[in-house]
Amino acid sequence: MTDWAGRTAAEIAAAVREKRATPREVVAGHLERIARLDGRIGAFRKVRTDAALAEADEVEARADLAGLPLAGVPLAVKDNLAVRGEAHLDGSAATPDTPAGADHVTVARLRAAGAVVIGLTNVPELCVFGTTEGAHGITRNPWDTRRSAGGSSGGSAAAVAAGLAPIALGNDGMGSLRIPAANCGLVTIKPGFGVVPAGIGNGDWFGMSENGPLATTVADARLMLSVLAEKEFEDAAGRALKIAVSLRSPLVGVTVSRPYTKAATEAAGLLASTGHEVRRAEPPYPASIGVTAIRHWTAGTAVDAAGLDPALLARRTRVHAAIGRRFLRGVQAGDARERLRARLTPFFTEHDVLLTPALARHAPKAGPWHERGWLRNAFAGSNYSPMTPAWNLTGWPAMSVPFGTLPSGAPCAVQLVGRPGSEAVLLELARQLETLRPWQRTAPVG
Repeated sequence: MTDWAGRTAAEIAAAVREKRATPREVVAGHLERIARLDGRIGAFRKVRTDAALAEADEVEARADLAGLPLAGVPLAVKDNLAVRGEAHLDGSAATPDTPAGADHVTVARLRAAGAVVIGLTNVPELCVFGTTEGAHGITRNPWDTRRSAGGSSGGSAAAVAAGLAPIALGNDGMGSLRIPAANCGLVTIKPGFGVVPAGIGNGDWFGMSENGPLATTVADARLMLSVLAEKEFEDAAGRALKIAVSLRSPLVGVTVSRPYTKAATEAAGLLASTGHEVRRAEPPYPASIGVTAIRHWTAGTAVDAAGLDPALLARRTRVHAAIGRRFLRGVQAGDARERLRARLTPFFTEHDVLLTPALARHAPKAGPWHERGWLRNAFAGSNYSPMTPAWNLTGWPAMSVPFGTLPSGAPCAVQLVGRPGSEAVLLELARQLETLRPWQRTAPVG
């Protein structure tokens, strides 16, 4: 029997459509790999063994099987999105264990396209932090299990990086797709505002959170994004782009380590060699951007924590929400975000794309960060992932793309950012980087 674990979603869907594989065969192979490896990684909060096999049979019986873009493809879903018949616990002991009556719209679209939900993936409590651990365990980076997979879509990223699922659904409110993707060597795109339905928590963190794909290839990320957005993202090849390269952190006092600046510099050189106009240029980040990010980050959690029993929340989450309650009124007005967009828009009038390091340094060591203080968690997160929040505040599309390796052998990555509506442009640049510097698709975990 062919082993489909580690294959791309596009390869699996083609095999199922052409009857070279059955959905049950594909799903069973991934379930076996989960059973064998996930004890070392902690990607899943719940594995849907029986339900997934039954749903695989339902996909095989569909009259439209030959036209399904994700026919029989196993899908991991972040545990803050509704999956029919399952509770989404959002990484917390305080959330109700009540099965959802219907799929979240993004899950419904992926299922309609033929995907099979094999499990719900671990997140930090209320998806707040840049590492994934808490009431349901610790999620580790499959490339280096001493390190965190990142967060908050850490379980989804670890599942794909370990070959436990070819694609996963996550979301990004301050970097929660891009951070774990960069740690785990995956392709992801945080789409711009309104491209993919959100409906995350109680208000999408004031419109900053977006749902998006985690995949091992640009083709899979494009395929999944097309299903989520219900539109095609056509190849944007054939046009020389004006690409700005920035190596500095937007946050005052946070430096970027050499492996990440080296990755961005080398990626810039490769893109220049293909005919793009590439030059160093610094976005005019305001000195206050860190304060703006903290206000929005904490206020979003204050909204999501409302109505939950504080005694059941981890101390870091309680502190985070308490800080955020002070900022709710100002954040709801949206003035700071409007000022940031106005300040950065001229830069993206002059440049098509911004290229930066994806992170400032490797992820913290995996461990019980949920038992540690709020200040230690906040410092750790901002110290290694300062590059992402600006683009949630603006609502503009941004990608993380694997590029090079860290001294440990774990993946390194770069970030691509574009103006509103530039998802296809970013995907094309990512495809060019993938062609020029191919990456290993899954971690060698077994």
